[in-house]
Amino acid sequence: MSAMRADGTRSSSVADLLALRQRVVPRGVSTANPTVIDRAEGAVWVDRDGDEWIDFTGGIGVLNVGAGHAAVRAAVHRQVDQLLHTCSHVAWHEPYLRVAERLSAVAPIDGPAKVMLCNSGAEAVENAVKIARAATGRPLTVAFDMAFHGRTVLALSLTGKEHPYKDGVGPFPTEVRRVPYASCFHCPVGLSYPGCAIRCLDGLRRVLAEEGERVAAVIVEPVQGEGGFFVPPPEFLPMVAELTHAAGALLIMDEIQSGFGRTGRLFACEHTGVRPDLLVTAKSLAGGLPLSAVVGRAAVMDAPGPGTLGGTYGGNPVACAAALAVLELFADGELPRRADALGLRALTRMRAWQEENPAIGDVRGLGAMVALEVVGPAGAPDPALALRIHRACQDRRLLIIRAGLHDTVVRLLFPLTIDEGTLDEGLDRLEAALRAAQQQGTPEIAGPDVPVHLGGLES
Repeated sequence: MSAMRADGTRSSSVADLLALRQRVVPRGVSTANPTVIDRAEGAVWVDRDGDEWIDFTGGIGVLNVGAGHAAVRAAVHRQVDQLLHTCSHVAWHEPYLRVAERLSAVAPIDGPAKVMLCNSGAEAVENAVKIARAATGRPLTVAFDMAFHGRTVLALSLTGKEHPYKDGVGPFPTEVRRVPYASCFHCPVGLSYPGCAIRCLDGLRRVLAEEGERVAAVIVEPVQGEGGFFVPPPEFLPMVAELTHAAGALLIMDEIQSGFGRTGRLFACEHTGVRPDLLVTAKSLAGGLPLSAVVGRAAVMDAPGPGTLGGTYGGNPVACAAALAVLELFADGELPRRADALGLRALTRMRAWQEENPAIGDVRGLGAMVALEVVGPAGAPDPALALRIHRACQDRRLLIIRAGLHDTVVRLLFPLTIDEGTLDEGLDRLEAALRAAQQQGTPEIAGPDVPVHLGGLES
């Protein structure tokens, strides 16, 4: 039912708007939580029915500084009044150049760095591959199992998760090879021991031995996101870098989800000291506005000729103004330090649950990039239980998203600005959802837009 707003306009309810979604939006655009958000601040979101939700998703890692941070809003308002848009192919604007200046200074790149700005993470990934091909004259890109690099066609060819992303939309570019990622929880040995990354990299060694002269780049996430929040052993990334460079290829670090303080460093690869040739970042770069970047060694970035790189909206002035505000918020290092403290708080709670609950097969993470994996009695992934947990969280007005090859990983991406009380309340709701889900029957597993019970609302 519609209600009257203070300004005299009518406001549709969540049910009305979800019915509209069914009529006008294709089913391929799925949603994890069947509600319609009206406004948000920090980690608290309010839907069109006035219900308050605690956000443990951050728009899938976009809102590390929280929803609607005052500094970001102020920067956006100033820029809107000054210059809304100009395409960089027509004329430069200062915010683009200042973002490039700041990113080239803070990114873990050896020597002089240069930056191109895009709209999305997938676009940054595709441009990084183009740059690597131009710089090396080689065609192949090597990616890792369980990786997620985007949903555009080339980025999707690099993505390791088949369902639902690749269903019915092939064929994909063939100049891609995939090798195992270091995942101790899913390792057939089932153990993490010193030097185990050596064994994990046999696949990469084999590809480089067989086709190394054709490999332009190896692309890797320092912590896997969609794949299941896997943190590799500390020797893994340095060994990937060593093998890649020995083959004459370039290392692309995908920091789209792990970047901007999420893991306790501005970029996650800084934990290992690895400095890639190219780094892609997006999501939390602009505090909620669409902006991504490819940062790389100047000689590599200059390999493509004029006109090879760019796009109409890449580096929009308003998005760049937001990014400059975000970069300033991270300048003193306090937010990454807070990520460590908040992540430890969440991991401590979840590990206590794990000791008493055999359905929690693993608790893992780095900084505030943390997750738990749901398993059945035999220790195998339990998608049905994970779905029940998700539904129980919705009933308790907790926004979560799942990850992993079987969608059995409950991943937490709460803002780094969340206060401890709100974090604890969200964890309380998650704990209650775990208990409730284990007492329920098994639901039918369907697609992402399967009707979900939401406190009396059917979507």
